[in-house]
Amino acid sequence: MLEDGFHDVPAGKLAMIVTYLEMTSKTDTRDVPLPAGLTFRRVAADITWYRDIFTRVGGLDWLWYGRLVLKDDALDAILSDPQVEIYTLSRDGQDLALMELDFRKEGACELAYFGLTSDLIGTGSGRWLMNKAVELAWAKPIERFHLRTCTIDSPQALDFYKRSGFTPVKRSVEIADDPRVLGVLPDSAGPMVPLLRP
Repeated sequence: MLEDGFHDVPAGKLAMIVTYLEMTSKTDTRDVPLPAGLTFRRVAADITWYRDIFTRVGGLDWLWYGRLVLKDDALDAILSDPQVEIYTLSRDGQDLALMELDFRKEGACELAYFGLTSDLIGTGSGRWLMNKAVELAWAKPIERFHLRTCTIDSPQALDFYKRSGFTPVKRSVEIADDPRVLGVLPDSAGPMVPLLRP
């Protein structure tokens, strides 16, 4: 059991509070239009495309690292699994969003990754894309739609998920290697989290 109080986090590590959220029946969504100039599509993602969009959506601003530390074969196994669906929003030929639905556990869908590049923040694209996520997830025979977010992600993320119909159900503390120390992300990534090298 974790004792109350402060706990040192070693240099070279990140510490974050992870909140687990779920939706156990399809929520009503507020209809919003897809902003002009954007198109929505499912992607048959390869490793190069995926790492690029993953880094642009979450790595540089929010220190997303989970998929960046995977070996090529491990990442390819996820991307090529027919139970994993990857979508994006594009404008003028450039992909600007990542939505990943993972149906690999029977009866459930995990919103594994969801985010927009800074170009789309504040345009209504996030609400439109979340509505699409809810629609696609519940089009399958699931009983639970779930996700995780953490305290180093966008400060708006948790409230956005709650407004989208997800309910917080659990919290945990995660400690992991800082991806900047690992060389997976540049030192300038995640400016809101101080970089402490060992």
